[in-house]
Amino acid sequence: MSKDNSNLSYNSRTPFRTLQLQIDDLRRKRDELNEKTKNYINDLQELETEISNTLKIAKEKYKKKRDYWNNKVKKLKKKKIEYKSLQDNFIEEKKSLQKKISDNKSSNKFLSIKQIERKIENLERRIEIENLDIIEENAIVDKIKNLAEMKQKLLLEQGSNDLFRIERKLEIVKINLNKIYEQLNKWSNKSQENHAKMLEVYQKVDYLREKKKVMEEDLIDNKKKADQYHEQYLKLMNQKKKLTRGRKPYRQNRKLNLKIEEVNKKQEMIEKIKQDKLALALEKQKAGKKLNLFEARLILEKSKR
Repeated sequence: MSKDNSNLSYNSRTPFRTLQLQIDDLRRKRDELNEKTKNYINDLQELETEISNTLKIAKEKYKKKRDYWNNKVKKLKKKKIEYKSLQDNFIEEKKSLQKKISDNKSSNKFLSIKQIERKIENLERRIEIENLDIIEENAIVDKIKNLAEMKQKLLLEQGSNDLFRIERKLEIVKINLNKIYEQLNKWSNKSQENHAKMLEVYQKVDYLREKKKVMEEDLIDNKKKADQYHEQYLKLMNQKKKLTRGRKPYRQNRKLNLKIEEVNKKQEMIEKIKQDKLALALEKQKAGKKLNLFEARLILEKSKR
C-alpha cells in the first residue's frame, strides 16, 4: 500500500515549522485510525456475541423441537408397522375362512357378500380420489353404511361367527391405522416447520460470519495504515530531534531527547507485551484452545507480515 506522506522530505533543510505541521498531521491521522481500530474491535465483539446467541436459538429452540417431533414420528411409525402386520394377518385369516365357507356353501349369499365388499371398496375409493361436495359425500357414506349392514346380516344368516369376528377386528385396525396416518402427517409437518426455521437461523449465522470476516479484514487493513503513519511519525520525530539540537540550548535538547527516549521505551515495552501475548496465543492455538478476539488479531497480524 502506498503511503499518503511519501512526498515528505526528511533532510536538514526542512523548515522546523513545516516539520512540526507534518508531525501533527501524522499524529492526528494515526490517532484517528487507532480510534477506528478500537471501534472495529468493539463491533467484532458485539458480532461474536450475536453469532453465539443466534446459534443458541437454533440449537436449543428449533433443533430441539424438531428432534422432539422426529422422535415421536419414529415411534409412531413402529406402531404403524405393528398395525399393518396385524391387518395383514387378519386379511389372510379372513381369506382362509372365506374359502372354507365357499367350499362348504356354494350359495348365492356368499357371492353377494363379495359383491357387497367390492361395492364398498369402490365407494370408499370415490371418496378418496374424487372431488365431491358435502352432499354427494354424505350420500356415498350412507350407501356404504347400508351395504355394511347388509353384509353383516348375510354373515349372520350364514352363521359365520368367526368371519364376523375377524371383520370387526379388521374394522378396528383400520380405524387405528387411519388415526396413525393422521398423527404422522401432523407431527411430520411440525418437524418440518421447526427444521425450516432452524435452517433460516443457520443462514443468518452464515451471513453474520461472513460479515465478521469482512470486518476482520478491514480491521487488519486499518491497523496497517495506523502503523505506517506511526512509522512516519517516528521518522519525523527523529528529524525534529536533529533540528532541535541546532535551535535550542543543550538543556532543552536534553529534555526533548529524554522525552523521545521515553516514547521509544514505551513503544518497545508495548511491542514486548504484544510479542509475549502472541507467544501465548500461538501456544493456545497449537493446543486447540479457543482464542479471544485480541489473540486472534495478533496471529492474523503475524501471518500478514
